Amino acid sequence: MAKIFCVANQKGGVGKTTTTVNLAAGLAKVGQRVLMVDLDPQGNATMGSGVDKRAMQLSVYDVLLESASVNEAAVFSEKCGYHVLGANRELAGAEVELVEVERRERRLKQALAAVADQFDFVLIDCPPSLSMLTLNGLCSAHGVIVPMQCEYFALEGLTDLVNTIKQVHANLNKDLQIIGLLRVMFDPRITLQQQVSDQLKAHFADKVFDTVIPRNVRLAEAPSYGLPGVVFDPSARGSQAFVAFAEEMVQRIKRM
Repeated sequence: MAKIFCVANQKGGVGKTTTTVNLAAGLAKVGQRVLMVDLDPQGNATMGSGVDKRAMQLSVYDVLLESASVNEAAVFSEKCGYHVLGANRELAGAEVELVEVERRERRLKQALAAVADQFDFVLIDCPPSLSMLTLNGLCSAHGVIVPMQCEYFALEGLTDLVNTIKQVHANLNKDLQIIGLLRVMFDPRITLQQQVSDQLKAHFADKVFDTVIPRNVRLAEAPSYGLPGVVFDPSARGSQAFVAFAEEMVQRIKRM
């Protein structure tokens, strides 16, 4: 049965999409069967997985409106080694269309249940706002992976996210928990980042992943080639860190 994780943070620009596609590629590299679900209308995770969002016949939009199944809408990215349930601008309309339908926050959960035995991991890239799309992701998931920069404002955003997860856990999804915090774009030479990292470890203890993703130019360049950094330049420090993170995730799931 697939373990389903949202990659979420209500603060924008913290590397959610970079984390999602590189973790997906890293997990595929260590032999896991992976489905990456793009819930952001911008479709960045789709394009960053080697799939042209403009050429898709079916997308996550069709799945949410129940006009297609996950198997019909998902495509396999040959270059990346994982399946992609992509998104494009159509998805922005789903926000409005879902408002009046039944089980609106559980549409994705139901759709994923039908393919749970085909994958080891399902990773959901959520938009940076608490919208109906993010709610669908959180209602589907067993847990949340939170990428965050070690900066002061990131700590404030984390408080909001923890409160949101508590509310969803209490009212909609009893399985939901924070799986772990991933420190991204980390530069050990900056004293503040080191201090915030220490604060995180003191407060969240084993909820902080051991793996740290360094600030890395190759990871930033990879999306312009339509690939995760792990595929674009496997030897880069950032890519190797994401493969190490994938291995840590596999071990952590075994202990869950």
